[in-house]
Amino acid sequence: MRHVFYKHYENLTDKQLWYLNYYREKSSELNRAYQLKEAYRLWFETAKQLAPHGLKDIKEHLYQFYDLVRTSGMKEFEKAIETFHNWQKEIMNSFAYNLHNGFVEGINNQTKVIKRNAFGFRRFSRFRLKVLLHHQYKNIKVRVA
Repeated sequence: MRHVFYKHYENLTDKQLWYLNYYREKSSELNRAYQLKEAYRLWFETAKQLAPHGLKDIKEHLYQFYDLVRTSGMKEFEKAIETFHNWQKEIMNSFAYNLHNGFVEGINNQTKVIKRNAFGFRRFSRFRLKVLLHHQYKNIKVRVA
């Protein structure tokens, strides 16, 4: 029943809610971790709603989340907020400008699929050509053999 910890609290059925509460009662550490996960989710959803004009409030709520993690005493979450702190400028910019690297990640994923299917290529130049042609002509339905 580990999936009940991943779902949004509001989307749990009665049975899933029972399992969630059952496991949270068994471990205080698991309970704290779940509360922190939900606090992070709440911050992220609030940040998406406030962006791009409420950056000051987003940052304020993020600092409140940092304080909540520090008072919890959970080292794993403290390591996570350390990473957040290191990348805070970029995280805040993602809310301010609504930019993401989804397009580039999609190209990388398609290239990796071609690479996986390219075991028959003996020369790198042919593999390179196939990748370049795929990305240049992917909407034209050209096939490179």
